Amino acid sequence: MSKKNVIVIGSGLGGISAAISLAQEGYKVTIHEKNPQIGGKLNVLKADGYTFDLGPSILTLPHIFERLFERSGKKMADYIPIRTLRPHWRNFFEDGKVVDLDPDPAVMAAEARKVGEDPVNVEKFLKYSADLYDLVNEGYFEQGLDTSAEFREFYGLGKFLKFDLFRSMHGGVAKHLKTRHMRDIFDYFIKYVGSSALHSPAFMNCMATIQYRYDLWYVDGGLYGIALGLQRLMNELGITVHLNSEVSEVRKEHGRVTGIVANGEFHAADIVVSNMEVIPAYEKLLLEDEAFMRTLDRYEPSCSGLVLELGLDRKYPQLAHHNFFFSANQKTHFKTVFRKHQLPPDPTIYLVAASRTDPTVAPDGCDCLKILPHIPHIDDERPLTREDYMAFKDRVLEKLERMGLTDLRKHVVFEHCWTPHDIREQYNSNKGSIYGVVSDRFKNLAFKAPKQSVKYPNLFFVGGSVNPGGGMPMVVLCGQNVAKKVVEWDR
Repeated sequence: MSKKNVIVIGSGLGGISAAISLAQEGYKVTIHEKNPQIGGKLNVLKADGYTFDLGPSILTLPHIFERLFERSGKKMADYIPIRTLRPHWRNFFEDGKVVDLDPDPAVMAAEARKVGEDPVNVEKFLKYSADLYDLVNEGYFEQGLDTSAEFREFYGLGKFLKFDLFRSMHGGVAKHLKTRHMRDIFDYFIKYVGSSALHSPAFMNCMATIQYRYDLWYVDGGLYGIALGLQRLMNELGITVHLNSEVSEVRKEHGRVTGIVANGEFHAADIVVSNMEVIPAYEKLLLEDEAFMRTLDRYEPSCSGLVLELGLDRKYPQLAHHNFFFSANQKTHFKTVFRKHQLPPDPTIYLVAASRTDPTVAPDGCDCLKILPHIPHIDDERPLTREDYMAFKDRVLEKLERMGLTDLRKHVVFEHCWTPHDIREQYNSNKGSIYGVVSDRFKNLAFKAPKQSVKYPNLFFVGGSVNPGGGMPMVVLCGQNVAKKVVEWDR
């Protein structure tokens, strides 16, 4: 068994997954984390009796997480108890229509009929989605494919044509679904990766299957319980975690990296795994020149978001656990955020009311709401001010009040709000991105950066900025695939 020294920069889920997987392969693993707790964007806020998931709030594909425990002969249920949610989420429209998503075909058929959609259309779309998922999963996900050469070798021309490459994600949705309501709902599965359905490739429609086939889950007490469960596993594996240990430099010599500098002290490493995103890591930690940085232009950051947490002194019974309040014109919303890079006048809003499922996250008779509209990443040449974001926040709350949350602002007893600048400061994310690299069929065909550095063979990357991209299960899978790549390279 190798006893080489691996340093992981950052303890987001991707970094944790890589650390666990490498420790299980016999490596000596140390994590350096800039914040006082592990988890990265998987973060929690507790105040005045309310508990909020600051970051991810939906768990999918739990079998990917389960692998981390199985490889140590353990059961995830002993560390992270989870349960399914019904409905998956509730969709509110400006015309008063309300549609629930549910994996039960009979329930879903009834919901489709509410808006005049033939249930057969939904069935055909979900079959189309499932075929795409199986195709993407067998190579891109499970084999950890990174390069065009790897894709050609694995898929061959025949299978590659099945990716529906000549349509956008919205085009694939519109081919099968005929009503605006159902098109908007299934377009917005793109929220998982912070991109636009108008500009993402059609094979991103595989995401509906992730939810419909494998269900949607919740961790009692909040999703930060995932980080706590993984922390127990790391302790049992002997992984050292240094908190409040911000990495300021990755040192390099003779075409290899030699270690990191954290809090002014050098730590040598045989292998470095960066959970810091690719572009900020190359720019800030490795100080690469402009010519090299230009080769990364296609890895544009995903959108950011206004992250608003509200503690209320009442409940809104019409809410499910997960809710979406749709823009009256979803195409305009996508174009405004992803092409014009402007704050949308009429955003689509994601709203979590976890107290629907878990009464421990709010005082009796109260709601805790997490509200997240997608907005552009930071433009440092034309930065928005905090006043701009606060004016947008008021527009979001006005929309929610108009769509049924009557007098919402009058019932707020606790408020917390992060702008893209706060997100960048907290997580060193590229321009305040939440989901890593944007999925865009013309810029990058939804491919992210490779997991192994193109400049330094013993430097590897993990997280939403590398393949397969953002979202909790994907970055956990990425960490597992990074470990495989390290082992193969280190033979």
